[in-house]
Amino acid sequence: MTAEHVTAAASGTNFTVIGLLLAIFVPICGATAIIVWNYFRLQRHRADAVAMASYRKLAEETVANQAELRDQMAKLTEHMSAIEQLMRDVG
Repeated sequence: MTAEHVTAAASGTNFTVIGLLLAIFVPICGATAIIVWNYFRLQRHRADAVAMASYRKLAEETVANQAELRDQMAKLTEHMSAIEQLMRDVG
């Protein structure tokens, strides 16, 4: 036996127990860290989905408003054409 073996044996350190504890707790801690990380990533994804839904709704409302404005502009153009024709006929 070397001096290190004698010192380790004399100090009462059992490396098998330490190895078993590490083999149990390191994977558990790693799995817990991955689960927590994925949970917060899922929450961020959900928040992004809610924001995208509101943007989609805003875009749909904008398209509807633009179509309504086009209709109003067409009606205004028709009225202006009628007024211009009337002014030509009178003047």
